[in-house]
Order: sequence, then C-alpha cells, then structure tokens
Amino acid sequence: MSDTNTVTMDQLRVGLYVMLDLSWFQHPFAFSQFKIKSEDQIREIRSLGLTTVRYNPALSDMTARQAPSSPDAAAAPDPSSPPSPPGAPDAGEGTAAPAANSDASAGATGAAILPALAAKRALVERIRAQREAAVRVEAAFVHAAKAIRDIERNLYSNPAESVQQAGLLVDQIADSILSSPDLAIHVMGDRTGGEELYFHSLNVAMLSLMIAREVRAPQEVFSALGMGALLHDIGRKEIPEKILHKTEPLTQAERNLYQMHCQFGVDIGRRLQLSKPALEVIRDHHELYDGTGYPAGLKGDAIGLLPRIVAVANYYDELCNPADIASAMTPHEALSRMYAKLRPKFDQRMLQAFIRCLGVYPPGTIVQLSNGLVAMVATVNTAKPMKPVIVIYDASIPRDDAILVDLAREQDLNIAKALRPAQVPIEIYNYLSPRKRVSYYFDPGKAGQDAVPQ
Repeated sequence: MSDTNTVTMDQLRVGLYVMLDLSWFQHPFAFSQFKIKSEDQIREIRSLGLTTVRYNPALSDMTARQAPSSPDAAAAPDPSSPPSPPGAPDAGEGTAAPAANSDASAGATGAAILPALAAKRALVERIRAQREAAVRVEAAFVHAAKAIRDIERNLYSNPAESVQQAGLLVDQIADSILSSPDLAIHVMGDRTGGEELYFHSLNVAMLSLMIAREVRAPQEVFSALGMGALLHDIGRKEIPEKILHKTEPLTQAERNLYQMHCQFGVDIGRRLQLSKPALEVIRDHHELYDGTGYPAGLKGDAIGLLPRIVAVANYYDELCNPADIASAMTPHEALSRMYAKLRPKFDQRMLQAFIRCLGVYPPGTIVQLSNGLVAMVATVNTAKPMKPVIVIYDASIPRDDAILVDLAREQDLNIAKALRPAQVPIEIYNYLSPRKRVSYYFDPGKAGQDAVPQ
C-alpha cells in the first residue's frame, strides 16, 4: 500500500491526515499537511476549489474499517438506502447542492473560514516580528564578535583599554542573561560580517554564562567567569599558526607545544592584571573531571567551579566547530556524544544544566517532525527546551521567507527525531542549514521565545 491515497471532498472526515497540494499562501492553515480536527476544517478544505486531496493512512486516526472508501465505491449506491427521487443527482457525483441551500452553505463555509484566516494572519504577523528580531540578534552578535576582534588586536599595544572593553562586553552579556525572565538561545547564520575567528570565544563565553545562570551560581562570579571564558584561548597567540590550523592529527611534540597555550594564557593574563578566578579559567579550561585533561591532570573537585563550567561549553563548541570542518558534529550529535560516551569527563551538574538549557535538539539541529515535515531548530527557550522555534522546509516558499513555527503553540506537533545532513536531500539541507559554523547568541533586546533568527 502506498503512503498516500486520494479522497474526494465528500469523503473528508475528522481524523484524516491530509496533504494540500497548494502553496502555503493559497490556504488558511498553518501547515499544508495536517490531521483534520473538526467539521469546520472540512468546510474550509472544501472551499479551496480542490476536487480531491491526498491523505496519509499511517498518520490518520482512521482504522482500516473506518478509512474512506475509494471514489468509485463512494459513488455506488447503498442498497440499504431508499432510492433517490427521480431527477435527483447521485450522491457520489460531487454535484452542487440544490440552489435553495447554496446560500446557507456558502455562509456556513465563510463563517468557518474566518477564524482560520485570522489565525493565519496572526501567524504571518508573528513571523514578521520574528524576522525583525532576527536582524536585531544577528546585529548584536556581530557587534560582540567585532568587539572581541578589537580586544585581541589591541591586547599588546593597548592592554588597559582592551581589558576595559572586555569587561564592558562581559558585563553587558551577563546583565542581559541574568535579567531575562526566559533566555532564548538562537543559532546564527553565516552572514555575520566575516568575524568567524572570534565566534569560538563568544560561543564559549555565552554558553558558560548560560550554564552559570541555570545552576544559580553566585552573581558575583559572573564577571570573572565571562572574562575567563572570553579570553580562555588567549595563549594561542603564542602558538604557531601551522599548528593551530593543522587538520591532520598533531604529533606528540606539536601536542605538547599546543597544550602550553594554557600557561601562555596565564602569563598574558597576569600582565593584563586579570582577576585570580579569570586566570583559573584560562589555566584549567581543558581539565576534565575524570583526570584525563591538561595541563595538570586535575580530577573532580580539584578543578574549580568556573573552569568546570567552561570545560563543558568549550568541549561542545570544539565538537561542533573543529579545525577540520569535515569532522564537525551536528549539535545533536555533539550533545549526545558528551552525555552518552564522555559523561565522566564533565561535572555532571554542569553537563545536565547544559542539556536542560539547550534541550535534546540544540539550535542548529535538523529534525523530522511528528507530521513528517523536515525542519531546523532555530531557537530554544531554556525554560521549555523541548518546544523550540523551528524553520520549516517548504519548497514552494523562498528560503528567506521560510515559515517559522513556535512548537510551544502547537499542541499536536512534536519533534520525532534528529536527522544527520547525509539523511536529508541536498536541496532541503541547503534550504534549512547552509551554515558552516554553529554559533549561538541571545536576544539582548527582547527576552523569551518571540524572537527567532533567520
């Protein structure tokens, strides 16, 4: 049996999962495929001018006994029914109702469509507002990345001013994160001003502050945590470029030199007169809870609270954005690997807080929905991570106008599973996720899940 069958308008019934062969702008529904919930929806579908619609038996509530019969069967008279009066049209012909009832029928259909059109207009308005918020979020992200660029460029020539700028940036991010009732984490596109070199520092700082908020760390540590996270890799300035950008495995000698970046960072941080907690983050952000990290192989609570937080954010970002982009993991894969296979390497409290914030499907994950559609997670609200805002693939809609849906508003729609890029046709992947890096930021101007990036 094929996945889809066809029914005529008179065969529509509540419980059928239908697929409308119309563009999104040609009907009043939020989706072009959905399960019929009411007689009003049936009237709405019948008003669209279609003669038949496709339906998916596997996603319908109908049992085999209840499933709509074929059009031919529907046209056949029921032997148990009384004969039609002479001249009356056959029920299966789909002919117009008697003229006497046409006005009443049209009025009922129009009344049924009005709420659906109002809901569709409200959805379009939310999408417009979300796109405006996307511009604001990406602008804030680029501004922060450029600030980090200027800080690093001027670190040696003007250290005092650079540290002051870093402190102002950290305080701004920390204040926004702490003051937001709900924290919405957004995935950024690649059209972000060519500041990719500084995204890692920004990602780690933002995610570290997010974890600290979730575990309710004392407010007085946020400044040192943010400063240490923002400058955690500052010692890499002393490492040769050929080692930093090498995509093949490092030799033992190269690895030993690379690991020196932690101590180099501490030396630079001392010259900059950074606080002791910030220096601790720079020194110990590669220490792992099971003792397998570096530079000192510290274990458990011998590692300070702040480095334990940064270790989780840093490890996750390096899995998503390695030097060799071909080996990059999807956000879902990275989080799954950290929890399923690498759990002993992290403070469990910090790792669980991280997962609670980003959800099982972090922003940037391509997913299949319970209705069969493919989408990308665009924004996760840390208060309700299993109900993110998603970008829906619809070939009939230009990518820049893609449908944005807040799953918190869709009771009957959920994420069924994550998809690897290789599982997704290339045209769908390019539509949803053409980004080379996975970068996150939050909306500094509007808390909550009403703001979604493009």
